Amino acid sequence: MEITDQNASLQSPLIQYSGQDGPNVDDIEQNKKWVGARTEIIEEVKKQLWLAGPLIFVTLLNYCLQVISVMFVGHLGELPLAGASMATSFCTVTGISILLGMSTALDTLCGQSYGANQHSMLGIHTQRAMLVLMIVSIPLAIIWANTGSILVFLGQDPEISAQAGRYAQATIPSLFAFGLLQCMIRFLQTQNVVFPMMFSTGVTTFLHFFLCWILVFKTGLGNVGAAISNSISYWLNVLILILYVKCSPSFAKTWTGFSKEALNNIPFFLSIAIPSAAMVCLEMWAFELLVLLSGLLPNPKLQTSVLSICMNTATTVVMIPLGFSEAASIRVSNELGAGNAWGSRLAVYVVLVMVIIEGILVGTAMILLHNVWGYAYSNELEVVKYVATMLPLLAASNSLDGIQCVLSGTIRGCGRQIIGATINLGSYYLVGIPVAIVLAFVFHLDGKGLWLGIICAVAVQMLTLIIVTIRTDWDREAKKTTDRVYNSVKPDSIVS
Repeated sequence: MEITDQNASLQSPLIQYSGQDGPNVDDIEQNKKWVGARTEIIEEVKKQLWLAGPLIFVTLLNYCLQVISVMFVGHLGELPLAGASMATSFCTVTGISILLGMSTALDTLCGQSYGANQHSMLGIHTQRAMLVLMIVSIPLAIIWANTGSILVFLGQDPEISAQAGRYAQATIPSLFAFGLLQCMIRFLQTQNVVFPMMFSTGVTTFLHFFLCWILVFKTGLGNVGAAISNSISYWLNVLILILYVKCSPSFAKTWTGFSKEALNNIPFFLSIAIPSAAMVCLEMWAFELLVLLSGLLPNPKLQTSVLSICMNTATTVVMIPLGFSEAASIRVSNELGAGNAWGSRLAVYVVLVMVIIEGILVGTAMILLHNVWGYAYSNELEVVKYVATMLPLLAASNSLDGIQCVLSGTIRGCGRQIIGATINLGSYYLVGIPVAIVLAFVFHLDGKGLWLGIICAVAVQMLTLIIVTIRTDWDREAKKTTDRVYNSVKPDSIVS
């Protein structure tokens, strides 16, 4: 009896609460919910930073390949530099943007399949994308082979067009490599495998520098040598990633070898790939059109030079939001594939907060450096002063562009590329470009007017995407994702 009483006393609380003074059950439950939500947020932040950091690195270094090549050509003289720059711009519009856009369909297909544990479908989707992109590359290669004639037909200088034509022809092998590379990158990143891409891209970019130096200066190939070095570097990157996927046991479930199933459902892939390409191309083409319009302004040499500096700067700083955009796409597609509507919604909220903070920090840095940034590109005082007046506008556009970037990533993660393409069409071609023309040529704001037009386009794009995101029914998106994933899988291949 005494033992029983002792046990009872040991198990009873030291302080006895009356019903009136005791802890509130609702408060305890609320506290548990808050702790749980805070833990989820912290975990989501960690996941996205883990993805975004390497992806920013990979995106930036892939962009640097073209920049390094053009920099080496610049030491050959004005004419080779003008030809290489024109060829790079032409190839971006007529090839790179199309293949890049089509490959982003894998953000949807592979990301959602991975979230749904249909691992074998990742390899099949990727092989199907490789096949389609290789076929699409053939007519694009024919266009590149006739770059010189096309540029002359469009009224460009014959000498520069000839230089650009030779550069573009030597770049043709890189077109096929670029398509394969983008497919491999998306195959890996949708599985949250990002550090091997950092390694392969880092090694490729490091070697590319020496390759350019040898082929441009030591072999006498000139600007053609720079173009050949692009092709070699892209193929080297593809080879490293393919060997890694082939040899690593991590991909035993997702890459089971080449399958005849990749030849099926090509229209299904195109139904996502074509709107994906439209999303990317409509945006990239608008910026290229801006440079062309600058050549029609008074003092076109100054206007084009300054706008080129602005484009270069904007392209460099936007690599950070692009990394977050890819992270958002991966997280949203993975969570929707797993049927987790709340997880996909949380991923959007978290990435938006992070990219807003990034935009404020980068924008502040750009404003603080506005008086000296121009010296990085030119010693001409007129150019430096003009760039100083443009940089605050770039800071504003970068902040807006960051938000639309991650929301566009969300659109890809959901598989709603048709909506994204429609928004981009309206934002840039019904608002941005017309406003830019009016401000630059009617109100004589010149380069500032052109960039203000782009800011208007990005603002409309961002606001529309915010409205679409707010009105998204995430439970319905999860259901649509489930239907999409299992409709693309053979019944005997479904993994429960």
